[in-house]
Amino acid sequence: MFDIIYQDANFVVINKHPNVSVHKDDGETSLLIELTKVLSDSLLSAQKLYLVHRLDKMTSGLLLLAKHQQAASELSQLFSQRLVSKFYLAIGVKKPKKKQGLVCGDMERSRRSSWKLLKSLNNPAKTQFFSMAGEEGQRVFLCKPHTGKTHQIRVALNSIGSSIVGDDIYTPSSLADRGYLHAFALSFQYANNDFEFICDPNTFSSMGEKWRSKSVKKAIDYWSSPFSLTWPTIK
Repeated sequence: MFDIIYQDANFVVINKHPNVSVHKDDGETSLLIELTKVLSDSLLSAQKLYLVHRLDKMTSGLLLLAKHQQAASELSQLFSQRLVSKFYLAIGVKKPKKKQGLVCGDMERSRRSSWKLLKSLNNPAKTQFFSMAGEEGQRVFLCKPHTGKTHQIRVALNSIGSSIVGDDIYTPSSLADRGYLHAFALSFQYANNDFEFICDPNTFSSMGEKWRSKSVKKAIDYWSSPFSLTWPTIK
């Protein structure tokens, strides 16, 4: 369900496994409940963890949770003020319309549980990305979202013609052992300290077989320090 990457008195960072809901699904236990059990000795009297951001059920990778109310408030503000740098890995089904750049546009609900990207820019989702060749015509992406919209990266990659392998909403014809989107890296400043976390999906055995292919591993190694890459300035 999860692996603990880091913890201190204020927060914990985990690697959330794919196909695990942050909140309780019917017939399933809650990630928060299970993590609270493991961390009970280090929590305050409230014995409670606080979500400060979220990942979709199919998405694996870095998830940050606060251990007390003050930390929850302060960390949530960092996310809302866009002071947290986030980077995601994804595998797309085919070569995209462009190999790198910016996807920008408003988003609105579409059919069923999906969203779609619009050409308008009233309150746009902004996602930068680089890409490299993957296996069998697929594409490996490194994405840097500058906003936090629901399904933002999934919709962005779908809009450039390379929706995510195994994504049952945007790529229903793509059969795979999971939806290949992974929260790869986080960086932020908290309590006058700088924090950087990286979670290579190949470090853990349960993240999916496609991460282990030669071309995907090559891309992940190339992007091993996403914070130091030269990302074009967004106007």
